[in-house]
Amino acid sequence: MTDLEQDHAGRAAPVEAWDAIAALYDEHVAPGEVDVAAAGLRLAGVRAGDGFLDVAAGTGGLGLPAARLGARVLATDWSPRMIERFEARARAEGLDAEGRVMDCHALDLRDDTYDVTGSQFGVMLVPDQPRALREMVRVTRPGGRVLVIAYGDPAGFEAFQFFLGAVRAAVPGFAGPAADEPMLEFQVADPHVLHRRLVGAGLRDVTVATDQQERITVRSGRELWDWTIGGNPAPGMIVADLTPEQRAEIVRVLDRMVGERSGRGCSAVLTAPLTIGVGTK
Repeated sequence: MTDLEQDHAGRAAPVEAWDAIAALYDEHVAPGEVDVAAAGLRLAGVRAGDGFLDVAAGTGGLGLPAARLGARVLATDWSPRMIERFEARARAEGLDAEGRVMDCHALDLRDDTYDVTGSQFGVMLVPDQPRALREMVRVTRPGGRVLVIAYGDPAGFEAFQFFLGAVRAAVPGFAGPAADEPMLEFQVADPHVLHRRLVGAGLRDVTVATDQQERITVRSGRELWDWTIGGNPAPGMIVADLTPEQRAEIVRVLDRMVGERSGRGCSAVLTAPLTIGVGTK
């Protein structure tokens, strides 16, 4: 592991932190990822009958749409609570999908098994991403595809910038994440970095698309707070030491920001740039 990867490992959240946000993720985050998933699945050419592996799946923002296309889906995540919610949704819809608790750095799966292996907002967050990508390639059959969906430039990630702005307004002196220590979720925000890592993992014919956006629809500051805190543990770590009064003030500031964006209408739409990489084994 490189020095950078060791630093990332030190800042990665433990499995318990992911378990703690599973309910928020399932309610507020995963349902809004359907359009993003559809774009990625099209780029990867997922078809009915394909064996599809969803890595670092969360509650199934990518795996469930793949199963709805008729793919046979295995979703893996190291959070048992995330997998429980994935399986509950799959059962409710009668989908051909199962979940297993598994660390993406060491997938307990045979080589050359899946037609398509994908990860949406999952492997982008792991501390040793090159290792996780090699694992994704290892379990994909020759000629199969690997798909990675991640966030692009954080400066254009409106929900995240709203959140940071609200924290700064409510907590004087809050500096925000250090510019020289990028948060894990933005480690492949640069499409050239994602391309290089996919090629380095053993893929050919790699393409990286930057023409897609995630659209996050919220009606209140509380909804934006829940979406942000539920998306991954990093925002919760940012506000972990704040008082209940400070947190309440952040929500009030977010409420004002959302109202200004929506024009006091029904909802506000915030966008986030994406990098979507696809390659062939």
